[in-house]
Amino acid sequence: MKSLRLSVCVLALALSGCSTFSSINWSAANPWNWFGSSTEVSEQGVGGMTASTALDEKAISDALGGDYRLRSGMKTDKGEIIRYFEAVKDGKVVLIVNGQQGTVSQIDVLDSSIATAKGIKIGTAFSELYDKAFGQCVAATGDDTNAVECKAPDSQHISFVFTGEWRGPEGLMPSDDTLKSWTLHKIIWRR
Repeated sequence: MKSLRLSVCVLALALSGCSTFSSINWSAANPWNWFGSSTEVSEQGVGGMTASTALDEKAISDALGGDYRLRSGMKTDKGEIIRYFEAVKDGKVVLIVNGQQGTVSQIDVLDSSIATAKGIKIGTAFSELYDKAFGQCVAATGDDTNAVECKAPDSQHISFVFTGEWRGPEGLMPSDDTLKSWTLHKIIWRR
């Protein structure tokens, strides 16, 4: 039985190093990838993506394990041109990767299957993480107007964007009582 396991491992390594079939994801054949290496948001980044990951399709695809279809684009933010990639899975945008100066600077997570190291994921209630917004949250801007962005507890790089029902003026924060029923809409990692 030991020799069978060893043979499978050697075969997988040999195939991953010797393949000329570029369309096949041979890294999935590696035994260390068989048992749930899932994408996770950490202080360092998302999955294998970090601040040192090149803002390039191959580098991003490799950092995400080749599990997503990528499409690229450009936008302006405060007068600066920002290049971005959208990671698509099952027809839905699940990650948005922004960058400046050739490397990844921000990753927006929109997929409920991607959680933080502490298990926080899309759909988590505001009340599970915070008692009040003061000192931790601000009215979100840009694409997230009518939302609230909060610093993740004990984090320098992770923020949470919450959304929910509220009929107040744009740009103002809802009351803490209103926020209790809001849920996590997006996880943001910033360099």
